Amino acid sequence: MQRKINLLLLLFSLLGGGAAFVLGELLLDQRPYDLPSIVLVGIYFAIVALGVGLGCLLAEMISPILNGLSWKQRYLGFSWKMLPLTLVLLFAVGSVMEFVYELNFGGVKPVKDVVMVIDDSGSMMQSDPGNSRYKAAESLVQRMDEDNKVAVVTFSQDATVVQPLIPLSSSANREQVTSVINSLQTTDGGTNISGALTEAMGVINSDNQSGRGAMVILLSDGFSQFDTSKELTEYVNRGIAVNTIGLALDDPSGSALLQDIAATTGGQYYDVTNADLLGDVFQQIYDRLGDRTLLTVRSDYTADSPYYAGVRILALLLVGTALGVGLGIVFDNRHLARSFGVGGAVSGLFAGLILEFGLDGHAFGDAMTRLLALLVLAAIIALFTFVIPFGEGRLSRKRGRSADTAAPSSAGFPSPRRNRGSKGF
Repeated sequence: MQRKINLLLLLFSLLGGGAAFVLGELLLDQRPYDLPSIVLVGIYFAIVALGVGLGCLLAEMISPILNGLSWKQRYLGFSWKMLPLTLVLLFAVGSVMEFVYELNFGGVKPVKDVVMVIDDSGSMMQSDPGNSRYKAAESLVQRMDEDNKVAVVTFSQDATVVQPLIPLSSSANREQVTSVINSLQTTDGGTNISGALTEAMGVINSDNQSGRGAMVILLSDGFSQFDTSKELTEYVNRGIAVNTIGLALDDPSGSALLQDIAATTGGQYYDVTNADLLGDVFQQIYDRLGDRTLLTVRSDYTADSPYYAGVRILALLLVGTALGVGLGIVFDNRHLARSFGVGGAVSGLFAGLILEFGLDGHAFGDAMTRLLALLVLAAIIALFTFVIPFGEGRLSRKRGRSADTAAPSSAGFPSPRRNRGSKGF
């Protein structure tokens, strides 16, 4: 049993983690075939296993410091065959943990109802002369799932419910909402955000299905007097997020108000300078509707939940452990499996903490957070052979002849030898 570090393995493990990050980000961005999150996360961690596992295997093939030359001569082919098993293991662990992470506990309700609150005040003639906000809302309605409900509230000086909550399970209902949105026009008057959110809550309260969660999308280009500590109390108590969009805001107070509303209710704020971009923003908000994956920020009522924070950290700990054990399987060495496995648990713990406290909903920042988590995961596993001693898996115990002539065993178990005390064997 000895402690060693293969610096080439550390380098290749980091390079493999970096390559896995690039492929993983493409996977998360493109989401091919509209894969469900459980499968998507499973594939993501399988890619991590491929990158790190391939890097470690290539490093030991070039410089077999940990496993020894006899492993390279006798068992390298077997290790290549075992690499796919690590991918399957990480896919399974990642998928199961994502499934657990998506379960709703503690009265958390999946968000199914969307209330769009759209500013129709006179200033919109300058902020959105082409009425792109209506086109964005119409496009979103056409893309929403059949189990969603949608409502539309418009406001200027006064707020009006132009479309109460209606299920989108039928094409007729969907066309009805589209027709209502197409009939909207910019009006005169100021910006009454307080009245708009009051009407939106009234719409939500009118729905008798208590098992459904709701979310509000509020778009405005202005500012109004609004006391977030008092007027958002019901939103906060019921866990209803208000995602706000500031369109062409020149007044910093307007932007600050919308940011405060989003932050207080657990929503996100989006600053949009060009009305033509509203369609993408509406879709982005909807795509994050109740989004809760191990790799992204929680955007629903569980955003500040200690339970789901613990589940994410535990999930990454198990993923790291599985990755370390998988590397031990690849090298067919039980001692390395223990060393890598413990190192994987430690690295998974740190990776989980990085994701939990580093993700904030901003695309570039979240990508860098995932990169850091992967690099930490790969680095600590590679370095842990210096912390926990391991055997090369080639030496056998002396029994009548020198260990130098004993047959090597790649798994760290004594090699079978003939019983010289029995004839015929």
